[in-house]
Amino acid sequence: MTRWQILNAEPGNYSPAAEEILRRLGDVRMLQLDRKGLLESLGQVDVLIVRLANQIDEEVFAAAPKLKAVVSATTGLDHIDLKAAEHHGVIVLSLRGEVEFLRSVPATAELTWGLLLALTRKIPSAFDAVLHGKWDRDRFKGHDLAGKSLGILGLGRIGHIVARYGIAFGMKVLAYDPAPLEWEGGVEKCSNMGELLGKADIVSIHVPLNASTAGLVGRLELGQMPGGGLLVNTSRGDVVDEAALLAALESGHLAGAALDVLPHERSSELKESPLIRYARTHSNLILTPHIGGATCESMEATEIFMAEKLSSFLKSLT
Repeated sequence: MTRWQILNAEPGNYSPAAEEILRRLGDVRMLQLDRKGLLESLGQVDVLIVRLANQIDEEVFAAAPKLKAVVSATTGLDHIDLKAAEHHGVIVLSLRGEVEFLRSVPATAELTWGLLLALTRKIPSAFDAVLHGKWDRDRFKGHDLAGKSLGILGLGRIGHIVARYGIAFGMKVLAYDPAPLEWEGGVEKCSNMGELLGKADIVSIHVPLNASTAGLVGRLELGQMPGGGLLVNTSRGDVVDEAALLAALESGHLAGAALDVLPHERSSELKESPLIRYARTHSNLILTPHIGGATCESMEATEIFMAEKLSSFLKSLT
């Protein structure tokens, strides 16, 4: 029986149940590695497991001549060079397309709603003021969600859940998706993105990052939103043009934004992000470090699912 060499390069808080599945497949190393350490550890590896901290590119594949699979418990795959993987004959196993399973994972949708509430009710600023000895109720007067229009860009698995939250909060919910698998009851269908942006008080983005969605929301699109609108993005940072969003916030055309994702998340350029600089001195931009899927329950469920998916793949090779 083949004993596969499996390297989990991002093992922090990894599910014990998923690890047990891996250990039945082969020899498992759980090593938190930086870039140099990763490249030096790949010579005999058959399977590489990552999350989002590493960029899996041509250099990584070249350093792993025996690699057969990269496993990532994510739907987005912008951290993996898929063309390089194909060139080296490496299969990428992920959550992309696993619609039925993903319906049971609400973490990103829940964070979306948390960011929306934090933005409309000024929760981070109010909390910070209390910590600094201030109890100024009128300073943090927010807005109701009930009666507002929520525009969902991308009515996929997460978009459907967010739509149901919006309906439960008494919002008018509308959506645009050029190729929906199904439509959520009670959601108004927009014929194009411009229609959605023009009607929505709040826009929430739930699209994958690919060639057609990179820079999807730029200066023109933000300008189509009503003055005083809000933007929430828990998809991928590169879907929204960073400079255009900053300009819309600085001009006051957008009243606020909440982002769980930024461009250049896995590079040194993140430290120079103009959005981070803006958020240091402005309370109408809320930033979190891509924690949408990072709940104990969702991560355990996805890690077990991916370990079982890997097991099926490796069995097909023997």
